[in-house]
Amino acid sequence: MRSSRSALRLLHEVHPASQRNAFPHTRSFDRRRVHSQPALKEGFSVQRWGVYGLVGFGIGAAVFYGSKTLGHAELYAEVVPSPAEIEFEKPKKTKNLSKEQNRDIISSQHHQVRMSWENPGVYAWGSNSAKVAAPDSDEMVIKTPKRMAFFDGMLLRDLKLDRHFGAAITENGDLLQWGIGYSRDVLEPTSTLTGKDLTSIAISRDRILALASNGKIYSLPASREDQEMGLKPAESSWIPFWSSRSNISYRIVEPKDMSWGEKISSISSGLEHCLFATSKGRLFSFASCTEEFPSRGEMGVPGLSWTTRPPGAYDQPHEITTLRGFNITAVATGDYHSLALDKEGRAFAFGDNSSGQLGFDPSNSSPYIDNPSLVAISNLYNNTNLTPRVTGIYAGGANSFFTVDGTRVAQPNQPPEQRVGLGRVQADVWACGQGILGTLGTGRWTHMQGTPTKIKALSGLFEWDEENNCAIPIRLKRVTVGSTHVSATMDNVTFVHAGTSRNDSRNDTNWGADVLWWGGNEYYQLGMGGKRNNSAVPGYIPPLDAVAERERAKRKEEHRFQITPRHKVNIGGRKVSMEQRVECGRMVSAVYSGV
Repeated sequence: MRSSRSALRLLHEVHPASQRNAFPHTRSFDRRRVHSQPALKEGFSVQRWGVYGLVGFGIGAAVFYGSKTLGHAELYAEVVPSPAEIEFEKPKKTKNLSKEQNRDIISSQHHQVRMSWENPGVYAWGSNSAKVAAPDSDEMVIKTPKRMAFFDGMLLRDLKLDRHFGAAITENGDLLQWGIGYSRDVLEPTSTLTGKDLTSIAISRDRILALASNGKIYSLPASREDQEMGLKPAESSWIPFWSSRSNISYRIVEPKDMSWGEKISSISSGLEHCLFATSKGRLFSFASCTEEFPSRGEMGVPGLSWTTRPPGAYDQPHEITTLRGFNITAVATGDYHSLALDKEGRAFAFGDNSSGQLGFDPSNSSPYIDNPSLVAISNLYNNTNLTPRVTGIYAGGANSFFTVDGTRVAQPNQPPEQRVGLGRVQADVWACGQGILGTLGTGRWTHMQGTPTKIKALSGLFEWDEENNCAIPIRLKRVTVGSTHVSATMDNVTFVHAGTSRNDSRNDTNWGADVLWWGGNEYYQLGMGGKRNNSAVPGYIPPLDAVAERERAKRKEEHRFQITPRHKVNIGGRKVSMEQRVECGRMVSAVYSGV
């Protein structure tokens, strides 16, 4: 029986083209027999096919012999390729090198971490039509990350980029502005609003919203001309009973009915509207653009429009009373839609839903939703043993993203032996909205996506925690969303203590957090090494400083950019807690050293 099987196997090992030429009738006969005969007992089937194999082998030998006598081409068995030779990588020469030099040679990640500590600053790339990514360059696009010389050695509290202007907050809380949208005459970043101890900023189409440490929001024009021509408010002085006029025009946005100890804690702005949450969990919105009043329901106040707005300033804050009592902890905004997250892990959405960015299918009859609606994240986990809780909300352009922790729980009537891994957490990422440029990150080029879809490349990931000796979920630490592109910083295990002990080995190296990018790349904003194609799946980009990387490696190697986590380092003779952060703006991207 074994010989019959061997004969059959030899018969099928002949090259396919040879099989078709030599045994055309036999193969069609066998095919008919296979499809027409019912399945019989295993022993009889083996004997039957063994006989077929021997008969086929005999016919093949006869045809082979006859082909030689009739002058037909000879048949040959397919040649088995010789095994590939394994070439081992040659060890790098590390003699006469210090420990730190050796670590740089053997690890690109270690080199990136060290360079970020020794040379803090800003790298930017993407659209440069308004000299935002590179003020000193006449190029219309910056294809690869380029260092902005002005920010060399500087640490920033925040940075936001628009295609027409840029804004940043220095380490001491002053506002810097640049770009043609700010001024055609002044190309370098310039201090505008100073002495306010600003902590974070948001940008609309034509204004900058700056949050101060005291909870006040300063709203000022992005244009230098408007700052100089507009109404300048009076400012108090350190001299008692003495006041003066501000150098620039700005407005202070602050609700009138704030309770004792309540202050604004976070802000986010779209093109025409701004959301902010207070320390008491209340949610407010206001018009953040002087060109257009919000009209797509993104303010979260049913019926609110330019004609129905209450008396007073056009940019007065409006409390979203629908969500009063939900204790809002985070806010996010796209161009014309809004997201809010409460303390219990529930997400709410309102505004423009023409691409499904609110988390449900769009409707031609009602493309805008002006009343906050609960995003049905729990429906995504039906028929699973996971209980979801939204941990983060992110938005930009016409897209929304949700990070969710799914905790494994016992199902009703589930046998005890199947209740394994209860309490284990799975971290997932969901996306909805516009996807024609790949912004959803799901691998599909979808015009619109209403129901949130899982980004599989960023979901259900685990890594081994050596300190706690267990597997832990890999979550996202930060997501930044531009008009059409996205970047996600992973919250994976990092190490930044190599070389801090005398007992450290020469091969101990630092490494940072992984960063992935996807979406539109029409202005090279993804930083994919000069490539312009869009990407529908999250992917890595090369290290920021390509020249330094080539000098370090001394040969062609492919490495990925990793971001440096927060750590106390010595900068200019002082100890500072710093980290690298990513910012995806409107057709522009940046990585900066933040405090």
